[in-house]
Amino acid sequence: MTNRIQQDGMFHRCRTAVSQYFPILSWLPAYRREDLVSDLLAGAIVAIMLVPQGMAYALLAGLPPQAGLYASIAPLIIYGVLGTSRTLAVGPVAIVSLLVASSVGALAESGSAEYVQLALALALLVGIIQVVMGLLRVGFMVNFLSHPVLTGFTSAAAIIIGFGQLKYVLGISLPRAEHFYETIIGLAERVEETNWVTLAIGVGSIAILFYFKLGVSKQLQRWGIVGSTAAALAKTAPFVVVLLGALLVWGLQLNEGAGVRIVGDVPSGLPPLTLPPLNMAVWRMLLPSALAISFVGYMESISVAKSLASKRRQKVDPNQELIALGAANLGAMLTGGYPVAGGIGRSAVNFAAGARTGLASMITAVLMALSVIFLVPLFYFLPQAVLASIIIVAVSGMVDVKTFRHVWRYNKADGLSLIVTFFAVLTIGVEMGILAGAGAALLLFIWRTSQPHVAVVGQLEGSEIYRNVLRHDVRTCPKAAAVRIDGSLYFANCKALEETILGIMADQPHVEHIVLIGTAINAIDASALETLESLNDELKDAGITLHLAAIKGPVLDKLQSIGFVDHIGASQIHETTHGAMKVIGCV
Repeated sequence: MTNRIQQDGMFHRCRTAVSQYFPILSWLPAYRREDLVSDLLAGAIVAIMLVPQGMAYALLAGLPPQAGLYASIAPLIIYGVLGTSRTLAVGPVAIVSLLVASSVGALAESGSAEYVQLALALALLVGIIQVVMGLLRVGFMVNFLSHPVLTGFTSAAAIIIGFGQLKYVLGISLPRAEHFYETIIGLAERVEETNWVTLAIGVGSIAILFYFKLGVSKQLQRWGIVGSTAAALAKTAPFVVVLLGALLVWGLQLNEGAGVRIVGDVPSGLPPLTLPPLNMAVWRMLLPSALAISFVGYMESISVAKSLASKRRQKVDPNQELIALGAANLGAMLTGGYPVAGGIGRSAVNFAAGARTGLASMITAVLMALSVIFLVPLFYFLPQAVLASIIIVAVSGMVDVKTFRHVWRYNKADGLSLIVTFFAVLTIGVEMGILAGAGAALLLFIWRTSQPHVAVVGQLEGSEIYRNVLRHDVRTCPKAAAVRIDGSLYFANCKALEETILGIMADQPHVEHIVLIGTAINAIDASALETLESLNDELKDAGITLHLAAIKGPVLDKLQSIGFVDHIGASQIHETTHGAMKVIGCV
């Protein structure tokens, strides 16, 4: 009996360990039949949305349309097996597509065989980076891209993407521009070459897409369709404009009579097995872009995954998400795709349509495979202006003015990092703009923490509570100054603390004791330790005793292990501020 229990326990532990890396094992054995209808509906709606989006984002990435379709099959199946989010919809996304275009476009001509190979290499590098980060459990590194930096980046990227698609809406030819201002100049110089039929198709498509986005959901609800279903059906607008645009061009032969540019021949059939060039020189050139895509793609994915999971009281494992996304990118590399991530809009549709498990993602992949086999010939007459309009409407909501106003009102330093990122992306390029924004945020953080808030505190009458003398009516002790530093001590701010305490010593010659309150000190680095040691010696020479109060356990343990407690004297270490003031004789 005991052996049986031990065997059952071992089996349970093994299953738990395996399901940690294969989350499908946690939901598939308990899959309910009633969830199948919801997963089928969600998978179908997302597939209808993803077919035109996949082609449009491939166009944005500088790749042939089929690359977007190929990137929407194997990655979705892989993520369904490995992902911890039940509703994240993985596939081509606008921001990642722009990053692919900006990095690969600098090395090869858009649409060429070499360009496609470099996109595959980029997917390989992104996959490796994300899987390794997940296995090493270092997903926290993406936190170095702060929310204001990401907001500034996405807003600027949306503007670059939108203006970059205007050439297709206008029906004019423009060479690929390395900088945003070059795109603006090129559009201004050739605007008179506008193809008015193409423009009418593009503007009409944009109008339909915005109507679906803003008004059709309410109309469907007035017809008696449930709110969540109406919202999901409203997201099928890209498929509607693709169908209408293709029929219009086919019926009136606008590609021949009016010069409307169309997608043309798209290879049908399942994606072939593909491998990137195994060239270390190429990999080194693509590595900075791969890192940017890995971080930005993951941040976009994990933010929407966590948001949707919280609405159903589910949880998402950030490190396993890195592994799942990395594996999905490796799948894209092997099947003729390019780097993928979780799409915000599609994931919201997947959630609204009722997706219950990762099976919804797999159903989308199957339907995408069937589309590639049977529906691709129908897209021959699809106008490029329609695909451009899908991209423009998709990114229109990414220009986030509301967040900028909110951040600027709350914290000017964070607002400044947002502004720096925004204009850096517009002026010097996408990857360098991200680095500039992250660098600005890091410098502002160091500057902010190098000037920590330091408060002289006193005792609230009739209590053991100590508060800032500038904010509260408190009682102070003539022979002691209690000083609270609100932040950890490290190389950038330890001198500021030293100057503050030495200033108190100079301004208040009657003070005999300095009490340093550590309720907000989470860490003390080597530079700060050296400063504390020298500060203690300087105060001692001046006849002043340094006391430490309310130091956190882990911090105090390190101070004891290095010998600082012995250096200062154990009698000068106190559990509370009130205890220190008692010993001094102030209460």
